[in-house]
Amino acid sequence: MESWSPGQLVVALVIASAVSLGTFAHADRHGSSHATAWGVGAFLLAAVVVPVYFGQYWLRARRSR
Repeated sequence: MESWSPGQLVVALVIASAVSLGTFAHADRHGSSHATAWGVGAFLLAAVVVPVYFGQYWLRARRSR
């Protein structure tokens, strides 16, 4: 298994941080009472949490119309 270079690690952390901050900001702006949890979850496991969050948001937005 190949190890990551310091540059690759920095790029991965920057991307994870941007996804996390974006998810947190969206959740906070739209009144989620668990915005911090969504942001932390997005940082730790973005491939699962981000689609779940936006799917849940989309369903909730459709119900409120």
